[in-house]
Amino acid sequence: MKRYYSSLKILLILSILTISTIFFSGCINTEEKTKTANIVSKIKADHPSILPDWQEGNYHDSEKTQESLKYLNEKFPNLVNLFTIGKTVLGKDIWCIKITNEKNRTEKYSCLIDGCIHGNEWEAGEACIYLAEYLLINFNKNSTISNILNRSEIYIVPLVNPDGRDNNERWNENGIDLNRNFDVHFGRFRGGSVKLGKILNKIKIPLIKRPKIIERLGLDKIIKNAYWTNSGRVAFSEPETKAITDLMKKIGPKFSFYVNCHTAMHGVTTIVGVSHKPEFVATKEEINVLRNTLTWIKENTEYNIMYPDEFSFFGAGFAHHWAFKEFRVPSFCFEMLNSDFEPMFGEGRHDHLVHWMKTTLPVFMYFLVNIENLYNWQDTEIQPDLPQGVPPTPLK
Repeated sequence: MKRYYSSLKILLILSILTISTIFFSGCINTEEKTKTANIVSKIKADHPSILPDWQEGNYHDSEKTQESLKYLNEKFPNLVNLFTIGKTVLGKDIWCIKITNEKNRTEKYSCLIDGCIHGNEWEAGEACIYLAEYLLINFNKNSTISNILNRSEIYIVPLVNPDGRDNNERWNENGIDLNRNFDVHFGRFRGGSVKLGKILNKIKIPLIKRPKIIERLGLDKIIKNAYWTNSGRVAFSEPETKAITDLMKKIGPKFSFYVNCHTAMHGVTTIVGVSHKPEFVATKEEINVLRNTLTWIKENTEYNIMYPDEFSFFGAGFAHHWAFKEFRVPSFCFEMLNSDFEPMFGEGRHDHLVHWMKTTLPVFMYFLVNIENLYNWQDTEIQPDLPQGVPPTPLK
């Protein structure tokens, strides 16, 4: 009898152990399934990025630009810091929108993108506003953009030249070409600029046309410029250039790249072409990074590379040249829009706004996902995650 109860006891213990094993095994499987479900849920939550809902012809003068930036500041208070960096000749505010996840307080890489330093080059300012909105509406929805805003501070100045934008003129109110007013190759005659300023503080002379006698004497092959643009009497004579350079000096120790936006040469350039000059003294590694960046743009967008090495270009007070010389950061000039538009006098149409905005996103996003590599002068190998329809099919 004792043996019977002993056997029954052993059987009971084995049964309990078996049931327990099945039960806890089921718990472990359930937990693993829950974890898997959470992972799948997180992947599904990472939506493809969406585009701003812009309408054709909806361009922004200085007033509308201010309204748009203030709207973004109100709608995204934890991502936006809106402030002025100075005033124009006519006293208009020059607005800067700083975009970052302010809740993440780790040290971040910073960059500056500005536009419309030439007032009649509207698309350069539009692209800045479009980029700002694109980043903000996709934060916490798209992991690529969330990562950018968590680790970067993006400074965007859509209108460096609000007076010129409202007048639809290339120059500022003093008749100065602001992208010739920087202290690098300043006032270089062979670069197409001349040191004039505002005569007697009253008379504006934005351009000097090449005298016809130059052609008659057969000197037009030597003196190739059809016009010389007014660079100001001295470098940084204008409040607008002082404002943007002061901003560059304040945006942090990890200043990673600078993009100066224009129209309408339909391409991107950097210091390649003038890198042999002593003012730049670019290393072989730096030039390779810049070349590789331009190559990616050429192969993945409809934009061209401008000013290759064989192009003899002298420069004359350019913002992106000065930024490289002063801060040793990768600096670019981005010429958007169709090259049919003539930017000196603003001859041509501003059209296909949404198309041109879409063409700019791959370029900006490529810079932003590679911000750390650009800061360290390493190859820009990271590919940007782009929304559907970007880049768009080129216009015929």
